[in-house]
Amino acid sequence: MKKKNNWFVKILVIIITFFLGAFGMYLLFHFYPNEFIKTTNTTKVVKDVSITDTGLSEAVNKVYDAVVVVQTYVRKELSASGTGFVYKNEDGKAYILTNNHVISGGTKIYVNFTNGKKIEAEVLGSDTYADIAVLSIDSFDDISVATLGSSDDAKVGDTVFAVGAPLDSAYSWTVTRGILSGKNRLIEVDSSNSNSTSDWVMSAIQTDAAINSGNSGGPLCDANGEVVGITSMKLVKSGVEGMGFAIPIETAIDYADKIVKNEDIKRPYLGVSMYNVSDINKKYYDESITTTGVYVADVEKNSPADKAGIKKGDIIVKLNDTDIESVAYLKYNLYKFNIGEKVTLTVVRDDEKQNIEVTLGESGN
Repeated sequence: MKKKNNWFVKILVIIITFFLGAFGMYLLFHFYPNEFIKTTNTTKVVKDVSITDTGLSEAVNKVYDAVVVVQTYVRKELSASGTGFVYKNEDGKAYILTNNHVISGGTKIYVNFTNGKKIEAEVLGSDTYADIAVLSIDSFDDISVATLGSSDDAKVGDTVFAVGAPLDSAYSWTVTRGILSGKNRLIEVDSSNSNSTSDWVMSAIQTDAAINSGNSGGPLCDANGEVVGITSMKLVKSGVEGMGFAIPIETAIDYADKIVKNEDIKRPYLGVSMYNVSDINKKYYDESITTTGVYVADVEKNSPADKAGIKKGDIIVKLNDTDIESVAYLKYNLYKFNIGEKVTLTVVRDDEKQNIEVTLGESGN
């Protein structure tokens, strides 16, 4: 009984001691707070920051008035509209670059300037495969000329912008901004507008700047306002967003110079009618040998192909060391060579591969 009383007393003493200590601490904090608590004063400084991005607007102003809306008429009816830009002004003539598909089939072409002038233009010439056309007008005093840049020097990730007339003239001289998303993109094109198999491949600049119908032929510029490419809706695939394409300015000027000088644009040719292997009946080829390539449907008499021994039914699978996937890629690689040069075609004939040397002939568009 005595042990139980001793434990009770000890517990009671602990409880009383705890409460006395807590009460004592309360009194100290209450009457002498500054002795135990240090106060830190914090001053928050808020700065007003003004960000001014005038670099791009100045670049746009540099090219803006050189951009024109191109209107194509067929028998007094407006059939198409697009964009172009003045790239050269000399000897009383102003020269305008645009896309071939913008003016193709037109009987009259007019160009509209930002100052309200509407002038009938002369078509100096065009090229279907390159999708380039050159127009000319009589120059006037305050005409603006775009500064040409370099797509070769442009880098992926650089800021670019397009100026054009998307959809219709109500949105003329619309500016869209993006980056240079890629270079040397190989884009398949149907040059005949038949919506069938692509028959041509173009090397293009890729951008995420918005490009819509009506932008065709307009300039794609760098952050300095210098033209690095010509936008083309023919290079835009349906159902794909954020991927626009432009013809490198160097390529465009090469063709434009020939057109202005009235030089024929000629390309090497073989003299064969062709189909993609993937588009023909499988009974005409052995899948164990090839599933891609170009099927020769016919050979023109006395053509380079005929003289070299190419036959109907041959399947072209390689040009020199380059594998050939389709008609479009055969043309793309063939047109890298000059007329009169010799190339080696690898063909499949009677389920065997053989090499045939061909001297390239001359052809127009």
